[in-house]
Amino acid sequence: MSSTRSVSVIVPVKDGERYLAELLAAVFAQAEAAASLDVLVIDSGSSDRSVVIARAAGATVLEIEPSEFGHGRTRNLGAERTPGEIIVFLTQDATPAQGWLAGLLTGFDLAGDVGAVYGPHLARPDTSPMIARELAEFFATHEGPNGSTAVHGRGDNPFLSNVNAAYLRSCWEALRFPEIAYSEDQAFARALVEAGWKKAYAPQAAVLHAHDYPPVQFMQRYFDEYRGLRTTLGHIEPIGVRSTYRDVRSLVSADRAWLTANGVDARGWTRRSLTHHTGRKVFSALGSRAERIPPVLQRRISLEGTVTERAAPTEIDAPPAGKPIPAARRPPAWDAVRRYSKEGPAPLLPVLPGQDTDAPLHIACVIPPFSRGSGGHNSIFQIMWRLELAGHTVSYWIHDPFGELDGDRPARIRRDIREWFAPIAGPVFKGFDDWFGADVIVATGWQTAHPVMLLPACRARAYLVHDHEPEFYATSVESMFAEQTYSLDMHAICASPWLEEIMRTKYGRTTSVFDFGVDHDVYRPRPIPREPETIALYGRAGTPRRAVPLALMALQELKERRPNLRVLSFGSDIEIDMPVTHEHLGVLSHEQLSWVFSQSTVGLVLSLTNYSLIPQEMLACGLPCADLASISAESVFGPDGPVKLSAPDPVGLANALDALMSDEIEWRSRADAGTAFVADRTWDQAAQQVAAGIRRTIKLASKARR
Repeated sequence: MSSTRSVSVIVPVKDGERYLAELLAAVFAQAEAAASLDVLVIDSGSSDRSVVIARAAGATVLEIEPSEFGHGRTRNLGAERTPGEIIVFLTQDATPAQGWLAGLLTGFDLAGDVGAVYGPHLARPDTSPMIARELAEFFATHEGPNGSTAVHGRGDNPFLSNVNAAYLRSCWEALRFPEIAYSEDQAFARALVEAGWKKAYAPQAAVLHAHDYPPVQFMQRYFDEYRGLRTTLGHIEPIGVRSTYRDVRSLVSADRAWLTANGVDARGWTRRSLTHHTGRKVFSALGSRAERIPPVLQRRISLEGTVTERAAPTEIDAPPAGKPIPAARRPPAWDAVRRYSKEGPAPLLPVLPGQDTDAPLHIACVIPPFSRGSGGHNSIFQIMWRLELAGHTVSYWIHDPFGELDGDRPARIRRDIREWFAPIAGPVFKGFDDWFGADVIVATGWQTAHPVMLLPACRARAYLVHDHEPEFYATSVESMFAEQTYSLDMHAICASPWLEEIMRTKYGRTTSVFDFGVDHDVYRPRPIPREPETIALYGRAGTPRRAVPLALMALQELKERRPNLRVLSFGSDIEIDMPVTHEHLGVLSHEQLSWVFSQSTVGLVLSLTNYSLIPQEMLACGLPCADLASISAESVFGPDGPVKLSAPDPVGLANALDALMSDEIEWRSRADAGTAFVADRTWDQAAQQVAAGIRRTIKLASKARR
């Protein structure tokens, strides 16, 4: 189906005959994708057949003097000379692939404020492996989920390239390209988002394009490119002996791995790869410092033979004026901390008769934003749902200071909770504008603790403590505020004996304990044979406390001993760069996980703070697993219980995994011990323990009023 938009394609050219004919043929072949299509070639003094080729293909040709050319100026000229609602720019060596124009136009339909759309650059068949790999990996980072089109706004990926880009005419008219020596597209992208527009990346709008020069010319090109980035964006490329050695070594290793994976002998390319990446590091750094280099030397190392002069110092006779910026639309993220410091806690209402023993309660559960696969939220919703089944009323309040769920209405959030976690019955609210009070209000993470202290019209406050959250952060206000919440006047209902001891002895809180449960209807051995030498890895690399780098080193050590090792990584949609071949499963449903656990040989789940729920789910499926020896894990599983605990070093962890795979007696012993351990660990029991903690909360609140 063609678009209703008219399109003008503009191609600046100088001596571009090598690819120009195929480029123009590919453009005109896709004319049906637009309501109308015209092509303008702007030639700036070609000495080859470029002009003849362009006219023969049916393009309009505008000839200018070489001295009149400028990257921004010439593209503005082309836009002025063409009528299309959509203005598309290609460089003379960018040949559109099939579906290119339709892909660009589709990007403008994603949102009304998309002002520019760009697509990927595909390697040509003769492109060097270094460039081919980098192009594929670079543009993969621009995609949406599952390779979809993505919209970028303020704070997102700032990249935009006129090698292959389309602009809404009204956006171009409002901003126009700056007349600068280099990187006019990057400067436009920055101005675009600052003006409130967005840009889109369309993976299907691809062109064949790769700057693959001989080594010396390649270095010269990077000198020019980073000189332009310095001029346009102020970017200065960092460089140092150690960092350069480290980066080049890593890049050469990546090239060799890519070549091997694509069936190419890496040995023949190693020297070229080393030269390529070393040259780029050095000449990128030189380009971003070009103003320090004498003009005669700049001309020699510039592919364009041009010079950037050092700006003459200017005399300052007044203080600088800053850019006025209006106040943020939402309060600061931790505004509840400020308010609590100023106002103190809201007063509690009197406890009613029977509420500390057996009367049904209204429980308000305050939670931070969540995503599919969050273990902590799964625990919260499993418990709260069972409290509902026990006769209590539960309302759910999302505290979202960063606006992570701004695009979701409460009904959508409630549907996600029911689909991903548990079929709760209570209502879901975003923020506290509709707050109507509760018998007990429960904080479920440190971000929710200060807001809970400020909410009025409740009789008691409890703190469901899943982990020692200050350890989630480096030294920061987050770690400081998280620790401060443990001194707030709330009864702490803790998710392990280790946490209970910390809350009681270090922070002086009254405490209760609950155990994580297991849904035995889901997590049970499935009718599938166990795959030999198969490890199920909790690969949530974005969560530092999961110690994924340590797990990867252990797997690398284990792979050297067991060449047939199979690794199944789950728990995150973000793929991990592993030193071993593996299968990325992403975020799975509970049913899917039970099948993964039932086919694996050993589970690997590491935690540096409180113990994880996942080992229990593995054990329920008959899967022995390994974790790190810690006070938290030992307080739950014992020092030599169903989970094999290892010292936190890669070889020791590899030894633990190897032992579970090698010793059938130990494997069976831990599998049987695990089945017995989790038999009475249910979410019903966890809910009863939390309910007891809530009743104690009410008793303490009643006692405090006497």
